[in-house]
Parts: sequence; structure tokens; C-alpha cells
Amino acid sequence: MEPVCPIDSSCSNQISLLLNPPSPPQKYFEELIKTRQSCGLEVRTNGKHGKGVYAKVDFKEGDLVLKDPVLFGIQHSSNKMDCLVCSHCFQFIGSVELQIGRKLYLRNLADASGSNSGKRKFSSALKDCSGQCNESRDHGDSDVEECDVDRCGVSDSKSNTNVIPKDVIDSLMEGGLKLPHSDIVSLPAVVSCPGKCKEAYYCSQSCAEADWNLYHSLLCTGKGSKSLSTEALSVFIQHANETNDIFLLAAKVISFTILRYRKLKTVYFEEKEKHDAPSILGNCNFSLLLEAWEPVSMGYKRRWWNCISLPDDVDCHDEVAFRLQIKELAFTSLQLLKAAIFDKECEPLFSLEIYGHIIGMFELNNLDLVVESPVENYFLYIDDLPDSEKEKAEKVTESFLDALGDEYSGCCEGTAFFPLQSCMNHSCNPNAKAFKREEDRDGQAVLVALQPIHKGEEVTISYIDEELPYEERQSLLADYGFRCRCPKCLDEELPS
Repeated sequence: MEPVCPIDSSCSNQISLLLNPPSPPQKYFEELIKTRQSCGLEVRTNGKHGKGVYAKVDFKEGDLVLKDPVLFGIQHSSNKMDCLVCSHCFQFIGSVELQIGRKLYLRNLADASGSNSGKRKFSSALKDCSGQCNESRDHGDSDVEECDVDRCGVSDSKSNTNVIPKDVIDSLMEGGLKLPHSDIVSLPAVVSCPGKCKEAYYCSQSCAEADWNLYHSLLCTGKGSKSLSTEALSVFIQHANETNDIFLLAAKVISFTILRYRKLKTVYFEEKEKHDAPSILGNCNFSLLLEAWEPVSMGYKRRWWNCISLPDDVDCHDEVAFRLQIKELAFTSLQLLKAAIFDKECEPLFSLEIYGHIIGMFELNNLDLVVESPVENYFLYIDDLPDSEKEKAEKVTESFLDALGDEYSGCCEGTAFFPLQSCMNHSCNPNAKAFKREEDRDGQAVLVALQPIHKGEEVTISYIDEELPYEERQSLLADYGFRCRCPKCLDEELPS
């Protein structure tokens, strides 16, 4: 049976206004571009593709075209065991020792979690082992020569793995053991969540405050949370982690809009008091909600259950049933979120129609969030040392590298919505691409020119692997709701 959300009917007029494309969007994007590195761009609308991004200056091949900070982003739940990053800007935090020790500790705990109680223990530990190293460099100054190398690993011939003793792992995480040459990787200290939860950590006080004010104060499970119920919030988060963490992104959008609305409302009342005017919101209530929603309104949206691509293992005859399942899953998530952060003044945000469109926006506009691991850079540095220094260092580091295995260099992985990147149209022969340079250490989208881009020319990127055959490309792009007519596709298109 189709899920029915009462808010969809009771707030239908407001929902329609929220989902109407903004007109005109130029002023919003002009202000946004001023805050971005590389201002040689503008957003224009045209009848062919809707919005597009155009060059206002000439770009040479390899030039930085845009650095676009995350508007809404998350680190994948499955990636949190491997990487400790700032919950706002997504750069790695702590120290190389903390990153390695934490990864080994959580991996060992996960391997030992054969029961539900074990899994709960692992989940709890994931929260608890992140913030132990605020000043880890000050707790111990162990020199490499003083480290008992024989303790650092015990070979297990049966599993062909290296087991690091627990006290060594603890020493790594707590700062008692310093690895050789680890000072070549400088990471910011771990800053705890202002609300005292053990799920969000930051690279600085400014990131912690920004995240708190923009999103996290309503989504925090700590004692300082502004949510209606931290218990209900924990249930919502658990459901998202077990089903699809895209729901966590949707929750960020709703939290962001509510907090922005409340700030606008406060300013409204302050202005009224200055002029001794009656402080009655009336219809202005929804106008403020529309204003709060403006950054979200710029993203192209469709209902999630309509635009999600059909998995390979779902037969086309079962498509209707599959899409209904997706809609039911979204409805369940929405009800859990509503129990945690519902705000009557922002009621339209809790309609299934809005929730579905928010998730659909991510389905259609998201870019992978990837940040290179400093652990990989550290071990590469050790490998490049002169032979005598390398041999000395590897007496300590080799056991840790063996214990980490092939996944020692795991990046921070997540998904994010970037407001300017999302305006860029697709081409199978793009003139720009996402590319992280050596200096790009956080979650911002970085786009560089693949070829010369002339003033007035549209900046395009590829939504898919553009090296795929024509028919495969068209099939993948159909999930985005269009058939590509770029020059490359027109050249390869078979005559009708």
C-alpha cells in the first residue's frame, strides 16, 4: 500500500511554492561566486539546459576553475572506521599515530564482533576512540630507538597477518608512541562537539561552531542537543546507517533550513522592536521559510523513488514494486526524523513530497567526496628514505603497515552537494573535471580545466565515465532524466 503522509495534503500549497524553481537565481549565484576561490565564472539560465556555468575569463589547460565548499555532505558510515576527519570540512585530524592506532583498534574490535552485543560494543567504541588525542603530541616523546620493536607485531602463521598488541595500539592513540618521521605529516588537533556527542569531531573551533550553527545542533545526540529527543534521533541515525546514509544528508538539509528560518525570524523580531512595530508574523512566517529554503531551492530535484536507477538484480517487471519499496523506506525514515526534530512552524519540510525531492536532489546532483589519506603519504615518505634511514624506520613501521594490509591508504569517502558544481551541465567531451591537487586537503570540490576554456564558453563536466561506448553512456545518463546531445554523442549516434 502506498504510504500516505497527512502533511502532503494539509500543506500542499506551501509545498508547491517550495518546489517551484526559483526565478531569477542570478542574484543568489552572484553573491555565492564572490565567496569562492576563482571568480571567473557566472551562472546563466537558458531554455536548452536550464542553469549552466559559463567562463567570464579565459582558462588555460590545468588552470583552477573552481573550489566549491560543501553545502551538505557526509562521510559514509562504513568509512568512519578507517578515517577520522573533521565533520564540517572533512580534512583529516589528530595525528598519523591516532589514524593508524584507531583503525587497528576498530578493525580488531569489528573482527571480534560475532554477535549483536559485539556489534553494539563496536558501534560504541567507534564513538569513544575518536577524541582521545587532542594533544597527543604532548603526552609522550618516545623516540624510535626507545620503542620495543619486538612488541610491535606478532606474526600469525595461520592467518598470515600481523597482530599488534593492544597496549601498543593504545599507546599510538594516546600519544605515548611516536612513529619515526611522523612529524612530516601535520594534522590539526581533534576538537570535540560543542554538544558533547561522541560522533562529530572537528579540526578547529571555527569548524565546530559553524557546523553547530548550520546543521549539527539539531542532529547532535549529546547532552547539549537542540533536538526534541536524542533517543528518537539515535533511532533515526541507526535506521539510516542500516539502510541508506543518504537519509543523513536529507536530515542535514531539513536541520539547515529550520535553523536558518529561526535565525531569520529572530532578526525579523529584532527589526520590529527597533521600530516599535507589532511583532505579528502572519503570512511572513512562510515567507521566512521560503527565504531559509533558498539555497536548497537552487538544486535540481525529482522524487527519489522516481529517479533512482533500477539495480541490476531487479527485473524490469518488478520496477513498480521496487519504487514503492523505496518510497516506503523514505516514509519510514521521515517519520523517525520527525519524532526527533519536528518544528510546527516548518511543517512543510516534513512532508513526504519534500523529503523525496530532497533525496532526489542528492541522487541527481551529488559528487563523490574524497580526501586523500595522510597515512598513505606517510608510508610513501618512509619508502623513499635513503636505505640506511629507511631500514631503521621500517624496524618500527613495517609491522604496522603489515597489520593495516592493502587498505592502509584508505581515503575519506562520502557524498556531498556542491551548490556551484551542481549547476554544471554534462558533456561526454567535458572541458573541466574534478581533480584534487597536492594542496587540496579537505572536502571541497576542486575543478580544473581539461583544455583551454574561452570567455563566454560553458564549463561542462562528465556525470559518468565518458570513455564508455555510446549506448552505455546514454543508458547511464537516462537515470539523470535526459538523453545526451553533446557533439561527441551526435558524432557517434547511429543513423536512424
